[in-house]
Amino acid sequence: MDETGKVLSLYTTIELLNGIDTSQPIDRFYLSVLHSKAPDNLKNLLFSPYISDDGNQLRFSVRVFESVGGLDREDLLNTIHTHLTDTLGLTDYQVPATGMLVLYNNVLQSLFQSQIFTVWVVFITIFAVFILLFRNIKVAAVAIIPNISVTLLVLGIMGWAGIPLDIMTITIAAIAFGASDDNTIHYVHRMMKEYRAHGDYLMAVERSHTTIGRAVYYTGVIVIVGFVILATSNFVPTIYFGLLIGFAMLMALIVNLILLPLLMVLFKPMGRG
Repeated sequence: MDETGKVLSLYTTIELLNGIDTSQPIDRFYLSVLHSKAPDNLKNLLFSPYISDDGNQLRFSVRVFESVGGLDREDLLNTIHTHLTDTLGLTDYQVPATGMLVLYNNVLQSLFQSQIFTVWVVFITIFAVFILLFRNIKVAAVAIIPNISVTLLVLGIMGWAGIPLDIMTITIAAIAFGASDDNTIHYVHRMMKEYRAHGDYLMAVERSHTTIGRAVYYTGVIVIVGFVILATSNFVPTIYFGLLIGFAMLMALIVNLILLPLLMVLFKPMGRG
């Protein structure tokens, strides 16, 4: 398989013994005698890594190339397990899989399952905070749309670019959601204040852009530059994290200065004006 490299097993010991003495056939009798008569240090080298002390369990160590593009750990483990059980006729009880790859895959699978739940919790929490801050459920409903858009854009870019979800990138969606709501709160609060003063949505947008909009713009640019600097790292997950959070902040800046005011003017959540 493309994802796998060297495989170590009892066959490795047989190959080693064949290389030492080609005149003696290496069969089960020879191995059993060698196992019982060999000193402990030799036994630990030739047998212990590949067979249990009672001889009832064999161990196969398979090297997996983590650098292979598009590596799907869950699919790889399922393919190996299916071959052992369906093709070779072993039972599930006979082929337990262990090792760091299995543990890491289990962590990723639990993260995948909690991803949607986490995003929903963030969405509901921020929506509730918007209702408490703005004291207007219509305004809160309009204000949450740009934040949802940022999360969907980030996840869409990750899927389009083939960036896998791992321990570093799995948190980006929730972070992007939570990071963009700061600008939303500042802008909507200012726009509500201007609307109450003038009763005109377009004038409220213009005044909000020339006041709080400037602060949102410069703050957003500084934050974007700060995260993009992480792209100079030599650690690939850190590069992904910096670029994706920088992209999320850029999208947050755009949706809060363009999409949000358009939605406020279109839906008029504070009244007809």
